[in-house]
Amino acid sequence: SLLVILAKYRLDGRKDARALSSNSLTEGPEQDGLEDPRLEKLWHKAKTSGKFSRDELDKLWREFQHHREKVQEYNVLLETLSRTEEIQENAINPSDMRHAQEEVLHSRHAELKDRLRRISQGYDRLRKVSHQGYGAEAEFEEPRVIDLWDLAQSANFSEKELEAFREELKHFEVKIEKHNHYQKELEISNQKLRHVERFGDHEHLSRNKERYALLEEKTKELGYKVKKHLQDLSGRISRARHNEL
Repeated sequence: SLLVILAKYRLDGRKDARALSSNSLTEGPEQDGLEDPRLEKLWHKAKTSGKFSRDELDKLWREFQHHREKVQEYNVLLETLSRTEEIQENAINPSDMRHAQEEVLHSRHAELKDRLRRISQGYDRLRKVSHQGYGAEAEFEEPRVIDLWDLAQSANFSEKELEAFREELKHFEVKIEKHNHYQKELEISNQKLRHVERFGDHEHLSRNKERYALLEEKTKELGYKVKKHLQDLSGRISRARHNEL
């Protein structure tokens, strides 16, 4: 369901019990928090990175608040739609009226899907800005790749080895972006499948199940490749650092 999707993206507005208390924001204008441990961790990283001026931190904080408000609006719409669907499921209506109601629900699901996509894109941007700072001409955009590049530059690589590592990181970043794309497509497919399970016919349900299964398999395959590549790159940096000793 959409609630499952929200929970997976940590967009349900609930605190993660595993979040460290040190990530909570309790001082100054930040006392109301961000209602999402992921955002709080990003904000803490940005505050302590030294990459932002006071004015830039104020600007970034406003962006975090705006993102939180978009998630809150999404939650309200989701709850409203869920209640509407429950009411209509229990109602006895003529077939022509039910058809019109299903079209309205389909339109609202499409709006929710679009909002979820924008929220996901907004989070990706906040994550990148928190790592890079404003206006930075960064070598890479994906935070995991940025961290690897920072570590590589301080490792015991020769100039030639470092350049080769840089090129491999570019390929790794493309692989991550591809995996991220498939993850988002999988979430959209999951939403559509849940909708078809409730309102669609057998043929539509079969097609959507098949598409979801294919996307799920491809996403898992790419996720495994990203994980293995990350382990390989991290291992090479560790060995280079060990050689310094």
